[in-house]
Amino acid sequence: MQFQITTLSENCVAVGARGLLGEWGLSILIETDSEKILFDTGASISAAHNARILGKDLSQVSKIALSHGHFDHTGGLADVLRRTGKVEVIAHPDVWSLKYVRYGEYEGYIGIPFRREELETLGASFNLTQDPVNITNEIMTTGVVPMVTDYEQIDPMMFVKEGDAFQPDSIADDLSLIIKTEQGLVVLLGCAHRGIINVLRRAQELIPGQPIDTVIGGAHLMFSPPEKIEQTVRDLKEIGIRRLGCSHCTGFGPMVRLAQEFGDIFFANNAGTSITVP
Repeated sequence: MQFQITTLSENCVAVGARGLLGEWGLSILIETDSEKILFDTGASISAAHNARILGKDLSQVSKIALSHGHFDHTGGLADVLRRTGKVEVIAHPDVWSLKYVRYGEYEGYIGIPFRREELETLGASFNLTQDPVNITNEIMTTGVVPMVTDYEQIDPMMFVKEGDAFQPDSIADDLSLIIKTEQGLVVLLGCAHRGIINVLRRAQELIPGQPIDTVIGGAHLMFSPPEKIEQTVRDLKEIGIRRLGCSHCTGFGPMVRLAQEFGDIFFANNAGTSITVP
């Protein structure tokens, strides 16, 4: 079975992709002959706009998976739902937590910018679970990603508001998608807040004995110290990935370092980028 993986929304637009909008966030469409699955919806209008420009019919999307509850991955939900109609939306229950970023004197809400009832009126049927979900025979979510490495930590600026108090956000809702292909596993990352290597170890745990062929999405390395980036490089090499397409919160500096290390197997995964596996 072939999978076409097209990035509908990302910070930047792929070279030569005319008419597309770049927007801080991420949205990726997975297509087979029989299914269309959407992973995240970008920050606002870009996913639906770019889908139209790219000739992708969102009314054919059968399921939507949300990587986590931050606005830059969920803010396009209303626009997308107006095109999909009734559709199952798969996420962790914490996707509806009141999520904030706090540093210094700054405090800002960064959670889903809609009420649940509003999205349900537009056709969303939420399937909220901590466990892995088999979306199709070949596509599944990771469920909660265990924190197994000793160097990948949750960003200390992330909080949830409970009543009048703020608590550190463990971002337990941070999930990824795993696609089983003839060449091995393809792992799609939203932001990998719980660590790209932790995500890949989770994929290996859920589907043992399969090589990880391709990794695409946000690796959340943009605020990382050099030693963390270097350890990530070493672990990616040990895992033996064959293709690496970084996006969004990976950060420009870390992307340059990954491109230096991985050469031809590395690519910048921007809005309009499309690959076919196998």
